[in-house]
Amino acid sequence: MANKEEEILKEKIAQFAPTKITYDHSLLNERQKEVVKRLHKAAQLIDSIFLSQVYSKNFEIKKQLENSKDPVDKLRLEYFNIMFGPFDRLDHNKPFIGNEKKPLGANFYPSDMTKEEFENWLKVHPEDRESFTSEFTVIRRKDGNLVSIPYSIEYKQQLEKISALLNEAADFADNPSLKKYLTLRAKAFLTNDYYESDMAWMDLKDHRIEVVIGPYEVYEDELFNYKASFETFLTIVDPAETQKLKKFASFLTEMEKNLPIPDKHKNFERGSESPIVVVQEIYCAGDAKAGVQTLAFNLPNDERVRKAKGSKKVMLKNIHEAKFDKLLKPIAEIVLDPAQLKYVTFDGFFNHTLMHEMSHGIGPGFITVNGRKTEVKKELKETYSKLEECKADILGMYNNIFMIKQGVFPPSFEKEIWTTFLAGTFRSVRFGVSEAHGGGNAIIYNYLLDNGAYEFDEKTQKVKVNFDKIYNVLKDLANKVLMIQATGDYEGAKKLIAKYGIVTPTMKVLVDKLKSLPVDIKPEFEIDE
Repeated sequence: MANKEEEILKEKIAQFAPTKITYDHSLLNERQKEVVKRLHKAAQLIDSIFLSQVYSKNFEIKKQLENSKDPVDKLRLEYFNIMFGPFDRLDHNKPFIGNEKKPLGANFYPSDMTKEEFENWLKVHPEDRESFTSEFTVIRRKDGNLVSIPYSIEYKQQLEKISALLNEAADFADNPSLKKYLTLRAKAFLTNDYYESDMAWMDLKDHRIEVVIGPYEVYEDELFNYKASFETFLTIVDPAETQKLKKFASFLTEMEKNLPIPDKHKNFERGSESPIVVVQEIYCAGDAKAGVQTLAFNLPNDERVRKAKGSKKVMLKNIHEAKFDKLLKPIAEIVLDPAQLKYVTFDGFFNHTLMHEMSHGIGPGFITVNGRKTEVKKELKETYSKLEECKADILGMYNNIFMIKQGVFPPSFEKEIWTTFLAGTFRSVRFGVSEAHGGGNAIIYNYLLDNGAYEFDEKTQKVKVNFDKIYNVLKDLANKVLMIQATGDYEGAKKLIAKYGIVTPTMKVLVDKLKSLPVDIKPEFEIDE
């Protein structure tokens, strides 16, 4: 048994390619390095809070594995550390240590509490609704009753230390906006109120250190999606890349004008666009580190802050570089016609992600259907995320071609845009086509293949771009997707997904060939050394 389990664990670990994550130290002066040192210590404490949020027995299991002399336990521990617990995030949270199922509510609620019990409690105690559904409380049992406990009390031990480290970091911060954010966030950890510090994060200006630390995403709570998990992104702003973005941003109105739909459906009403920053990741912790690594994040999630200031998109450039080298290039070598491999480039990958994020900001938003004012997402319901990701990927290419026409990129970049995206499709669909990004990519791949813009060779079992056809076919698909959004056509969205958002025979052939490749990277942070 041990041998078989050993093999399985080795295969699981091999899904994550160990990757050194470095950053450009010369971007920081001596005082900034002191700030980073303290934020890194704070982030390591965030790891321990998140570990306790995932599962009530995590510390106990981890301790046993660390003290064990059994070689299989060494492997279990390695995978446990990647997954932040004994449940496999790549396999629907199946346990790989023991047989206990992961509670849907993670460790935010008593493990034996049902949805009904929670909802019945609130019917009888409506005065508890606000605290029970707060993102920043856990639910526990006390004398047989359910009670809510603020994060500031539940995780008091770690949060007091983190707060002190943030105040120390603020003492070394010469940038007034960073000093303000760190001081307010230190206070938030003790008061359990994050609003003011979220507002201060949106106001960071002329700063070199870009840091997010606190409870944000609610995915770990699969019972209600109420409770926020702790995470950290500790990064530094990449000045050259962020400058390039400003140039893109100045073309937003032109991009809207250039959309292949009638003018009456174009959206010139959107408020000032939220900022986008390009950074190098120094360290990530907690929810941001568990399982698959993220390429970009968009925060804060507090709707009050979004209404007042929008949200900020942060692009992690060195994580892009790592995924390009460890995942995208090996995928391209397996699926692409060898003659087109030279067009798979890092610039093609990174500029597509940039333009994908910007393209979320153009196209229909608020719309009118049968004289009724509404929103695209309300009309398209559960099809919305898939279609919106599909739109952003289509316009990511379409708008990069537009940038060539504007003289921002050289004409030679065109083949890199098309070919790099085709290779990247297979990175996304490996996570499954039911997921929004994978499903959106499947629609594009199958539509372009059906219409001759992609060509699959049965003999070599490789795929390639038809450079003569692709622009017009993509433009046609852009029109279809944008018009479904503009008219709030729910039935049209369902039909498009049913026809194209599926694993077709050629896609299955190509995905099956990738089984031996890692699914993601396992970051090994230089700063930890």
